[in-house]
Amino acid sequence: MNSIHLSPRLQAVADFVPSDARLADIGSDHAYLPAYLLMKHHITYAVAGEVAQGPFDNATHELKRRDLLGQAEARLAGGLSAVYEDDHIDTVTIAGMGGILISDILTAAFDRHQVFETLILQANTDEVVVRNWLNEHGYQIKAESVTQEDNHFYEVILATLGSQQLSHMDLNFGPYLRVEQSATFIAKWQKESDRIQVIFAQLEAANKMDTKAYRDWQVRYNEIKQVLS
Repeated sequence: MNSIHLSPRLQAVADFVPSDARLADIGSDHAYLPAYLLMKHHITYAVAGEVAQGPFDNATHELKRRDLLGQAEARLAGGLSAVYEDDHIDTVTIAGMGGILISDILTAAFDRHQVFETLILQANTDEVVVRNWLNEHGYQIKAESVTQEDNHFYEVILATLGSQQLSHMDLNFGPYLRVEQSATFIAKWQKESDRIQVIFAQLEAANKMDTKAYRDWQVRYNEIKQVLS
C-alpha cells in the first residue's frame, strides 16, 4: 500500500470523500489517504493529524515526497485539536481505530465546539458505539459500506449534519448495510455467528448455560440470524 495504491480499507474511505472537500485525516499514519486524494485533485486542502512523533514524521515525509506541502500539512496533536478554525475543514476522516476511541475523539472536539459538516468513520471494532455517537450528536448516516481486507471486515460510515432516528437493529448492523445485504456483509456476520457458536460450546462444556453471559450471546446470535434470514 502507498498513496498511489490504497488498501481496500482506505479506498473504501476515499470513495466517500466529497469532491473539493477541505479534509482533516486524523490518525493519518503515512498520510496516504490525503496524499491520494490531493494527487487525484479530488480535494482542495488537507490536514494530516498524528498524536505520535513517528507517524507524524511518516506523514510529513510522504507529503514532501509527493510535493504536496503547499496543499497539505501534517500536525502533531491529539485528535481534532490538529484542526484550526482558519483551516475551514468541512470533512473529517478517522480510520483504523476502535469505535470507542473514535467516539472519544469526536466527543473531545464537540466539547471544544468543533463541528464538521461531514464525517467519514471506519472503526475496527465497536461500530455500534460510533453509530450511537452520531445518533446522539446531530448527525445522520447517509451511506455505509463494508469491505474485506485479509481476514478482517471493515465498515465505513458516511454521516452529515442532520437528525435521524435509528432503531436498535440499525445501530448494531447499520441502517443501509442490513438492507443492502452485500455478500461481504453476509460473510462478516456469518463469521461472527460461527464464532458465537464456538463460545456457546465452551460455555456449555463449563456448564454455564444459566448465566448472563450465555443469555447475552444468545440475544446477539438470534439478532444475527434475524438479520441474515
